[in-house]
Amino acid sequence: MTSTISASTSAPPQIVQMATGHIVAQALYVVAELRIADHLSSGPRSAAALAEATATDAGALSRLLRLMSGLGLFTQTADGGFASTSLGDSLRSDAFGCARALVCMIAGPTMSRASNELLHAVKTGGSAFDKAIGEPVFGYLAHHPDEAAVFNDAMIGFHGSEPAAVAAGYDFSSIGTLVDVGGGTGNLLMTVLEAYPTVHGVLYDLPHVAVHARQEIERRGLIGRCEVKEGSFFESIPSDGDAYLMSHIIHDWDEAKCLDILGNCRRAMNGRGRLLLVEMVIPPGDEMHPAKLLDVTMLMATGGRERTADEYRALYTKARFELTRVVPTASAVSVVEGRPA
Repeated sequence: MTSTISASTSAPPQIVQMATGHIVAQALYVVAELRIADHLSSGPRSAAALAEATATDAGALSRLLRLMSGLGLFTQTADGGFASTSLGDSLRSDAFGCARALVCMIAGPTMSRASNELLHAVKTGGSAFDKAIGEPVFGYLAHHPDEAAVFNDAMIGFHGSEPAAVAAGYDFSSIGTLVDVGGGTGNLLMTVLEAYPTVHGVLYDLPHVAVHARQEIERRGLIGRCEVKEGSFFESIPSDGDAYLMSHIIHDWDEAKCLDILGNCRRAMNGRGRLLLVEMVIPPGDEMHPAKLLDVTMLMATGGRERTADEYRALYTKARFELTRVVPTASAVSVVEGRPA
């Protein structure tokens, strides 16, 4: 049999790039953790000055920043110092988009430990995070408030463009009361309310989250149009909605827990109204899509998953819903609409 393997003595550049990706991620994490972009906000500085400000070794830090300059975050000055670029500026603590928090969450020590157990997840179908850390991710965050705060900011950075895209891509105008189940601090719900003045909102989440949601509702001037109810969607869901919205909730859990959540939602709906899941839907074919990366991330972190349209249809059927349509948006997410079957 003739081998089809290339006779080249070098590994393909794409393979090298993929295999060294974790090194770049760790370098990016160190830059974010040390707040290098903050230290460069007033202008270029020498490696020695940056090392003194960050309590690091000047030689080692200079080598790290040289790498990151090659990747476009910084640029080396004529005198050997470093300046930030517009890409580097996105890592500033006060930058819109929360990129620094996103980097610290994804490439930080906790998730890095979890990523080292991806092989376990692939072999067993279980969560890599559970194996590495010893408990589920949301339980861990509940008693690590500092990391939970970074996680919340990271979600804004990761999903920041979605609320406006969902509000523009799906017509909410005929909905009287929209219940956002597990809505966090309410960014998506309040964006919808701002775009549709006749819609009333109900945000439903755990008590420690609801505190921050109320503050955000007041800050955005929506107290009269948006109320907060406390509870767990694993136990019950408020029954006063015309439509029920869940954004990046179902993808967090295994199928049994998804069916529990959807079952509680169906009972709350009492045979009427709409179910609106905001999720990335995996497209067919080999073309790269953010949903494919997020799918493996969920396998690693929570044991959850992203789904194709057909897989959502099958899940809806099991939960006694009919999938009526999948509405794409200008962002990576779609609105997966359903009604009680």
